[in-house]
This record gives sequence, C-alpha cells and structure tokens, in this order.
Amino acid sequence: MTRFALTVVRHGETRLNKEKIIQGQGVDEPLSETGFQQAAAAGTFLKNVRFTHIFSSDLMRTKQTMHGILEKSNVCKDLTVTYDSRLRERKYGDAEGRALSELRAMAKAAGEECPVFTPPGGETLDQVKMRGKDFFEFLCQLILKEGDQHKQLSQGAPSNSLETSLAEIFPLGKKHASKINSDSGAPGLVASVLVVSHGAYMRSLFDYFLTDLKGSLPATLSKSELMSVSPNTGMNVFIIHFEKGREAKPTVQCVCMNLLDHLNGATETR
Repeated sequence: MTRFALTVVRHGETRLNKEKIIQGQGVDEPLSETGFQQAAAAGTFLKNVRFTHIFSSDLMRTKQTMHGILEKSNVCKDLTVTYDSRLRERKYGDAEGRALSELRAMAKAAGEECPVFTPPGGETLDQVKMRGKDFFEFLCQLILKEGDQHKQLSQGAPSNSLETSLAEIFPLGKKHASKINSDSGAPGLVASVLVVSHGAYMRSLFDYFLTDLKGSLPATLSKSELMSVSPNTGMNVFIIHFEKGREAKPTVQCVCMNLLDHLNGATETR
C-alpha cells in the first residue's frame, strides 16, 4: 500500500470576499489586511509540518496566501512552489466583478439556483470538477512515481516524520478530526502535499473525492459543513491510499474539513 497526505487550504480574505463580490478568474484581487493576518496565522499553525510537494493556484490571492504560510515554516522554506492554473477558482464569466446578489438574480431569471447556475462565459460545475480530477490524477501519478525517492529522503529522520508532523496539529479527538491512520499496520506516508486554492473550486474537488471516489468522512462532520464553501484559510486534510499492484481508484479518507483552529474562533468571511 502507498499512502500520502493532502492538505488543501483556501486563500485568505480579500476586500471583495468581504463585500461579497464575485472574483472568479478574471478579478485578480490581492489579500486584504485581514487576509494577510489569516495567512500568517495558517503559517504559524503549519510551521512544523513537513511537506514534500507544494502547489498553488496562480492567482494573486492564493500566491500571497502560500507566501504567508511558507514565511512561517521551520521546515519548508526551501521547497519550490508549483503554480498550476488547474487550481484556479471557478470561472464565472459575465458575473465576475459583480455582487453575489446579482449572480443569484441571474440564476433566478434563468429558472435555476446557485451554485448549479452557469453565467454566460462561465464554467459549469462539471467542468470545474474535471479540472480538479485532472490535477488530482496528475498528483497521484507524481507521488507514485516518486514514492521510492521520498522513502530514501526520509531515512535518518524520525520514524515517519511526515505523518508525525501532521498528527501533532490534527490529532485524534480534536473537533472535526478523525484518526489519521486508522490501521496501525498501514505503512508510513510517502509524501505530504500542501495545496492553496479557492472556495468554489475546492467544493467541486471535495465533491469528486467524496461522491465519485466514495471517500470516507469523520463521524463528526455534518452535511451542512460538507456542502459549505471552505472559509478563508480553512484547512482540509485527506489521506490518499493506493493498494499495491492494483489499477483501482485510490481510497480517500477525510481527516478534517474547514478547520479554523489557527484563527482561535475568529469569524470568517465566506
């Protein structure tokens, strides 16, 4: 069996998030002062987590969030960030730069509801999910190919340091968390991946994990949490399992979703 961890973080707040203006791909707004503070808090929370791969959307708000996270890291400062357009927010076409209320009015006029409604020039939910699927399959192939190399790199380090560093901040018993390794006989993680992306995109990606790949969820996770957009710098952790010598789809285990412990209960803009 091959196992790796995937930590997906939503970008920090922007002024337009707060004002409920649709950004999508066409409005490349920087982080607000609050957004920079959130990114720094996320970085402090993750400062001792050993990541082996780091990916970000190539839009400004995600780039700045990733920079804020890595700036605080004790172990990942030297890692190269790969900026990938497949991690961009959903494209909202004619609705970009307009108020969320206008998008809802456009949907109502078309006899539909958000988020199913696709504005003119925008991406459908299926198209966004396919982008997520394409990135995830690329990531899985990369990890499987490099698995042996990362095992060698971890030699001499504390036993399974990748998993240990995650378990220190996502432990059993914490709210919204489940046990990272439910099978004590399972092998250690071969990689730990950090991704910074966007709310609507992440919801489609997680729908792919949980619906298409039939991933497992923590018992404490409510349906409303599952369907909601991750809050700014909300953290989501998954363990991906591959059975050796099989062509079957990977097994996805959700450890936590929309975790905000790093913000000490601060109210977030969605």
